[in-house]
Amino acid sequence: MNIDQIFKDKLSKRNGVWIASDNSTFSDQSQTNDVFTDKWQKYSEDELKNQLKFFEFQKNWYLSLYNFKNENELKEFLISKEIILDAGCGLGYKANWFAELSPNTQVIGMDFSDSVFIARETYKNVSNLEFVKGDIADTKFNDSVLDYVSCDQVIHHTENPQLTMIELSRILKMGGELAVYVYAKKALPRELLDEHFREKTKSLSDKDLWEMSEQLTILGKNLSELNKTVKVPDIPILGIQGGEMDVQRFIYWNLIKCFWNEDLGLETSISTNFDWYAPSNAERYTKDEFLDMVRKSNLSGTSVHSEEACHSGRFTK
Repeated sequence: MNIDQIFKDKLSKRNGVWIASDNSTFSDQSQTNDVFTDKWQKYSEDELKNQLKFFEFQKNWYLSLYNFKNENELKEFLISKEIILDAGCGLGYKANWFAELSPNTQVIGMDFSDSVFIARETYKNVSNLEFVKGDIADTKFNDSVLDYVSCDQVIHHTENPQLTMIELSRILKMGGELAVYVYAKKALPRELLDEHFREKTKSLSDKDLWEMSEQLTILGKNLSELNKTVKVPDIPILGIQGGEMDVQRFIYWNLIKCFWNEDLGLETSISTNFDWYAPSNAERYTKDEFLDMVRKSNLSGTSVHSEEACHSGRFTK
């Protein structure tokens, strides 16, 4: 298939990447794009073994988020699809995963950051995989051309997530599915800090944000190594759920994000904190707000995976 046939207009290529949109007219979106260009460039320079460990972690989480029992069930789902889109593909590892699982499917990875150029170079020999630099909120695709759109951990970083979901629904064929993930709202003290910091982000350099992310990672690591629990009463007015929990987890979910995962290691943990604090665009939702977005996007389905970090699901047009 000639990929430019599914776009409204003929696209040009740069370094093997199709160019649908190069820059955003929204300042917050431009800042967010720059953050992810920096993040993925830095992460691509990490040791390969650490990248592969992170990719494997993400693949397993993907299966859980979107109700696939195992990789083979995902494979069986994908092989019936003609064209699929990884919307917000980053370094392209999930797009490549889809392409490997379903070699007769045309897979397209789209991202508004320059990560697509790294992805293209990494996976240039995968014959059924193409990369596009573009805005997933304005894809430039024709109507109803895709069988499956995966927008995993991305839509909340767009300027208007509701309009982005409507756009992703527009490009789906009737009966096509959208897999989508949004950040979940946390306890009120954590939400207040997160919301306030979105404004502060705009005046900080990438260097400052990386330094802070490392400091928060060290805080998370030190708290985790305390190996102490605390009995927390229900505080419903603040959205704090009671129970006995690890001190680091209590602070993380209710007061301040300080991610640390020993298995993933220092660099991935720092990158995860940077991913949270650096972008200007990072909306959070309740489960009901998420389902309302789905309904307004002409999508159906009420099966939602919810955990403290997120809400996710697969929805049908």
